[in-house]
Amino acid sequence: MNAYDTRAEEYIAALGSMDAVHPVDRTIVDAWAAGLTGPVLDAGCGPGHWTAHLAGSGLDVRGVDLAPRFVEHARATHPGIRFDLGTIDELEQADGGLGGILSWFSTIHHAPDAVSTPLREFARTVRPGGGLLLGFFVGRVLEPFDHAVTRAWRWPVDDLSERVDAAGFDIVETHVRATRGARRVGALACERRA
Repeated sequence: MNAYDTRAEEYIAALGSMDAVHPVDRTIVDAWAAGLTGPVLDAGCGPGHWTAHLAGSGLDVRGVDLAPRFVEHARATHPGIRFDLGTIDELEQADGGLGGILSWFSTIHHAPDAVSTPLREFARTVRPGGGLLLGFFVGRVLEPFDHAVTRAWRWPVDDLSERVDAAGFDIVETHVRATRGARRVGALACERRA
């Protein structure tokens, strides 16, 4: 995404390390990742800090992102981990070839009529029984907002859960975090249906 490439250095400095991660988010991701087997994709990996974190926990993981500057940074900062330039709307991955996908706020810029595209790709590439962890901004109503980089969307948990279910995933856990002075965020831990 060109908007992220333009502001990549600013984003990397502010959010591109595990030091910038909220401790609750780290707990959620670690608990989800502990149940995975097989290759894992960090879809929309940004600067690669989550990919490296998952690799450090012993997972066979690679990252993919649309912003060339993020991929360059991730490759330079985390040697030995595979990072590819690509879109989450068309993953270069065999059907059912993944044990799990981390999509940590990588679908936030997909409008409601477009979010099913990456969700279907996630379902196509994750094997039955595999996992999906989807991070997103929570809203009381489905609405766009002016994100620091480009327009993003807030989703009511039930609305996004319906989309995830329709794509072929069962919701295993739902998390919502509200912190004073910050946007409400959520995570859906999901399992691919057979």
